Amino acid sequence: MTSLRVISNPPNPWLSTEVEYFDDVPSAKLEVYEDHTREILSHNDSPDVGFDWSVNPYRGCFHSCAYCYARPTHEYLGLGAGTDFDRKITVKPEAPRLLREAFERPSWKGELVVFSGVTDCYQPLEASYRLTRGCLEVCAAYRNPVGIITKSPLIERDLDVLLELHRVARVSVSVSIPIWDRDHAHAIEPYVATPQRRMKTVERLATAGLNVGVNIAPVIPGLSDSDIPQILEAARAAGARRAGFVFLRLPGSVKQVFEQRLRETLPLRADRVLNRVREARGGKLYDSRFGVRGRGEGNYAEAARALFDSTVKRLGMNEGFYCEAEEDTFCRPGRARQLPLL
Repeated sequence: MTSLRVISNPPNPWLSTEVEYFDDVPSAKLEVYEDHTREILSHNDSPDVGFDWSVNPYRGCFHSCAYCYARPTHEYLGLGAGTDFDRKITVKPEAPRLLREAFERPSWKGELVVFSGVTDCYQPLEASYRLTRGCLEVCAAYRNPVGIITKSPLIERDLDVLLELHRVARVSVSVSIPIWDRDHAHAIEPYVATPQRRMKTVERLATAGLNVGVNIAPVIPGLSDSDIPQILEAARAAGARRAGFVFLRLPGSVKQVFEQRLRETLPLRADRVLNRVREARGGKLYDSRFGVRGRGEGNYAEAARALFDSTVKRLGMNEGFYCEAEEDTFCRPGRARQLPLL
């Protein structure tokens, strides 16, 4: 694994002090911490999120996407939203056991569980920690429906578990491909597989018979909005059934991380992109209102959404992240399923 060039974090709003380097700035090396939390299921109550329950085996993400809306969550740990988020990563080693315990509680009714609502459940550390795989094995044992969001081809390793889940319960995968141009993607998502390699993952999952879609999230105005038809056409050809759209969100200190990365890696594009973002956000870089933050407003945002909608319709793809609810499949191992009373 390659480390980022140097440590760079926006000031943490929850701390009264901050570190400033006057000489050589040290490199940002990977540091792994363990989180021995007592709960693994997170309940989501945001009206903008299409699911109620999620599992996040990791906090922070090695992929280092400049736009990641989860970056400010590291500030609650006393860390930074910049390179700290990318390289000071927390793992939850007891995640599979905690999930099994949650499924054993009488209150659990077999609702959809999504991996992950915050950081990528198949980021590089998963190759050795295998926490996501362990959790999916629990879901398969309990026949609990699952949705997965990822950018990583590492998911192909777990095709055996996914196919077992597909046999006994609902499972759907959304592969995030927000940018199609290789150079632009590398600038903004430096430690993610190329968009074309991710599309190969879509094809392999679809060929195996899984319900797979592509997630154009986030759409970056002035940079990747023109990529929308190419991404959708390639996804449909690869076997994707669904497509999702989310406009760029830059909450809190993400604005600073995104702008700094943009000016460093794509300086000729920076002002254009930032101006387009402001045009879609009422003159600001972020609008936190529910229903608006994922879509944007104004002519430019509406044009990007219209391009997405028209292409999805032309290709015959169903919009959305996950399959519709079907019959309840949840069953605790070793116990017969209780039939609903008539």
